[in-house]
Amino acid sequence: MTIAAQDLFNARILIVDDQAVNVLLLEDMLAAAGYTQVFSTQDPTTVCAMHRRQPFDLILLDLQMPVMDGFQVMESLKANTGDDYLPVLVITAQPGHKLRALQAGAKDFVSKPFDLVEVQTRIHNLVEVRLLYKRLAQHNKLLEAEVLERTAELRESEARYRSLTELATDWYWEQDHQGHFTKVSGPVLEMLGIRVDALAEDAVAPADDGWDGEQRQALQARITARTPFLDVRLNRQCSNGVLKEYRVSGTPMFDNACNFVGYRGFGVEILG
Repeated sequence: MTIAAQDLFNARILIVDDQAVNVLLLEDMLAAAGYTQVFSTQDPTTVCAMHRRQPFDLILLDLQMPVMDGFQVMESLKANTGDDYLPVLVITAQPGHKLRALQAGAKDFVSKPFDLVEVQTRIHNLVEVRLLYKRLAQHNKLLEAEVLERTAELRESEARYRSLTELATDWYWEQDHQGHFTKVSGPVLEMLGIRVDALAEDAVAPADDGWDGEQRQALQARITARTPFLDVRLNRQCSNGVLKEYRVSGTPMFDNACNFVGYRGFGVEILG
């Protein structure tokens, strides 16, 4: 990922210094270097409002100013602008202030009196990093939006699948990762040996409910092993002597991290 030279020179730069001579010196240097969006203020109390209205890509900030020094300006920027990347290059004649400025959030510093070559180099580097940061943040927003869109599409697709499944089958069921039924339609609980009217307790159905015990145990073993199954036959002898035959299919469900989250199944009555 690279930044075009024209984008660098179009970066918005703000000079904050109470000394007019320093402001003019920096303005002339930046103009000579090719920067086209250079602004300045000798009143540090206006910096936050200016940055909120239209954020700057770099702020050249003098530390020693009356009314509001550079440290206070940085604290105000962090508290009021919502910018998680503070694009500040501090200007100081006090060597002891350099470490404190960096700890306060400044990205770099230059010393007075200016070395123009050094100042130009540091400004170029910081502007490039700032623009790369903005591009990365924009890219991440686009990715996040795409993920949300795809997630919504998947949820809609799953909702359609469930709706069609419930319409096209005699029963539909879902279990969570602990084997508790979270959604049921039809006789599936009875089929698996659980009373429909005792869903919360997962109570076992009576042994004489008419279902083929071996078939039911074989189905439960597949569910316990978390394996998919297709058209498994299940027979039931009703109390009136009628034999009913069903086919049931099911598949385990996993989340994005491949963690087992439950089971989903459906089936139809094919004889009865």
